[in-house]
Amino acid sequence: MKILFATQNQHKRDEVQALVGHQFNILSLHDLHFTAELPETHETLQENALEKALFVHQQFSIDCFSEDTGLEIDALGGAPGVYSARYAGAGKKPQDNVAKVLQELGDNDNRNAHFRTVICLFYHNETQYFEGIVNGTIAKEPAGEKGFGYDPIFIPEGTALTFAQMNASEKNDISHRRIAIDKMILWLNQQVG
Repeated sequence: MKILFATQNQHKRDEVQALVGHQFNILSLHDLHFTAELPETHETLQENALEKALFVHQQFSIDCFSEDTGLEIDALGGAPGVYSARYAGAGKKPQDNVAKVLQELGDNDNRNAHFRTVICLFYHNETQYFEGIVNGTIAKEPAGEKGFGYDPIFIPEGTALTFAQMNASEKNDISHRRIAIDKMILWLNQQVG
């Protein structure tokens, strides 16, 4: 079964494809040669996920899902949150976002944070939401070469490694996106099963 993931980010598409295995063929906007910027004009992850899913559905008239993910840091009042991808400015450079977070945290001892993903699935003209959360802490400095975004500074609970120090399989076993995707796949299987 083919389903469109409303993303321009091939890292995210590849991560999701690895999570679902061969059960579903995950297409990205890149696969459809669609390069327009997706709208993200809202103040919550759920609203942004819905906006992107509806936008893509209107373009292609096929079942699709989108997600919005935020890194929420306690000491920063939940920031960067919904602004995670563009926290350091419109350029969306991950290294700049990481640097801004570390600068704002400084030597603060409270480094508690969590990654939260909200998926909006638009399936047979019905909207469903699925959420995944992973608790952890923010490292004092970036570590690791794998992953993307804030992975070099996020240490998930129960480990001593950042997401960027883990291989894809290790990260996928515990990631916020994995939790949300598993919930979505369970729901889809109930629909087609």
